[in-house]
Amino acid sequence: MISVRYLVHDVDQAVAFYTTLGFALRQQFGPAMAIMGRDDLTLWLAGPRASAARPMPDGRKPEPGGWNRFVLQVTDLAGTVATLRGQGVTFRNDIVDGPGGRQILCEDPSGNVVELFEPAASR
Repeated sequence: MISVRYLVHDVDQAVAFYTTLGFALRQQFGPAMAIMGRDDLTLWLAGPRASAARPMPDGRKPEPGGWNRFVLQVTDLAGTVATLRGQGVTFRNDIVDGPGGRQILCEDPSGNVVELFEPAASR
C-alpha cells in the first residue's frame, strides 16, 4: 500500500473534495488530520494543527501546493473534467495529449495538485 501526505488549509474541505474523486474517509482526527483511501492509495490530509505542519528546525514552514502530485487514472477524462469544473474545481492547465494518454492537473481546495490521467488504451 502507498501512503501520500498532503498538507491542507482545511481538513473538512479537503475531505469533501477527495470524496468527489472517489476516496473514502477511513479516519479523522478532528480538524488536524484525516486519512482517506482509494484502491491501494492511502492519502493523509494534514491540517495546520497536525504535527506535519510544524516548522522545521531551520525555520521553514511546511505548506500546501507545489508541483509534486499523485496520479489518478480515469476512463473518461473529458467527462471527469466537465463534472469537476461544474463543481468549481480549479485546473492548472487544459487536457494535454501525450504518447501514453491524456492528462490534466487539478487542484484540491488548498492548491495541492492531482493529475487525472486517461491511458491511451482507454480511448
